[in-house]
Amino acid sequence: MGIKNDRVKFNVGGRVFETTATTLANAGRNSMLGAMLDENWNLLQDNGSEKFIDRNPDCFSVILDLLRTGELYIPQNISEKLLYREALFYGVLDHVRSAKWGQFDGNRLRLSQSVQGQAPGDGTAIRAGPDGGCCVAHGCMVHVYDWMLDEHNPLNLDYQRVNDVGWVDPNNIVIGVSERLGRGDGGIGLFSSHDGELSCKGRSNEYGVGVWDQVTGKQIDFFYEPLGWSLGDADKVQWLEGATLAVDEKRVRDAIAMEDNSSICVVNEFEELGFMDLRSSAANSVRWSSRSRLMKGKMPEEPCYPKLALHGGQLFSSMNDCISVFCGPEWVLTSRLRRSYGGSICDFSIGGDRLFALHSEENVFDIWETPTPPII
Repeated sequence: MGIKNDRVKFNVGGRVFETTATTLANAGRNSMLGAMLDENWNLLQDNGSEKFIDRNPDCFSVILDLLRTGELYIPQNISEKLLYREALFYGVLDHVRSAKWGQFDGNRLRLSQSVQGQAPGDGTAIRAGPDGGCCVAHGCMVHVYDWMLDEHNPLNLDYQRVNDVGWVDPNNIVIGVSERLGRGDGGIGLFSSHDGELSCKGRSNEYGVGVWDQVTGKQIDFFYEPLGWSLGDADKVQWLEGATLAVDEKRVRDAIAMEDNSSICVVNEFEELGFMDLRSSAANSVRWSSRSRLMKGKMPEEPCYPKLALHGGQLFSSMNDCISVFCGPEWVLTSRLRRSYGGSICDFSIGGDRLFALHSEENVFDIWETPTPPII
């Protein structure tokens, strides 16, 4: 990069800033600032004149500091929403999001904020999006939030009760709904997470596991319930490649496939963890690890049964108003997440380096984040 082309001056809202092409290059090719550089990352023009931009100078100062240091510091006199708007203008909103919180670590999570929903009653499920947003299934509606926690258009499939919801990618959400009595019109729909537009949907009124093509929306396969075992009683479906199993020793409330794809973790209503080694000849037997001693006091009258999640080699289990974190080869309890408002946790989800927890007694969900590393 040529030295004579390395420095540039900006006049932003009447305030002059001086920086380098190296700093502008950190914004990336697809940004407004990166567009000022040629294919060799040199400034396109070198006439020494100031480049005037009629925008907020305080926000530009924060953005310039972020590009220089990789760290985000927002002074108290600057609204976060205002900074996000300005970052979107310059094409560096992804940089702000990446610097807003640290890499996910269950043992360092801190409560960032709580969001109160508008709909009354209990939520059904919460799902974290890949970019740090989330969606909440609530009765017949799915409420969608981006990573800035701005709510987008809600989703519904003919106003039927939502069973579950999942992110296909940052731009698309699929929801599954129950059939209405006498209508036989249950099924799934694929929606845009940005504007709520329905792109395709499939119908089904049979018990089983349906398989849909996410591009065409066509049903391509269907697994019917076997004789003597009603899939209508199932609570969850999860793909596990190359293995079959059954659990009938205790009432299982949740189950997840471990990262090595050779074992499964289950949890019962007493928050006891069980592990199944699919490589063993006794793959259908569960090795239970009793943790009843960790439950203080009696079960509440309307308990929220445990949920499981696995992320980054850490195991998470929710019970009542607490989420426990387990680490290491023996899955030792290393930390617990709890807050005092909202009642029991009915569901939680991890994604986009955030943990979202949905409460049952109040229409509220919490956002847990890992703080950025200390400077020293």
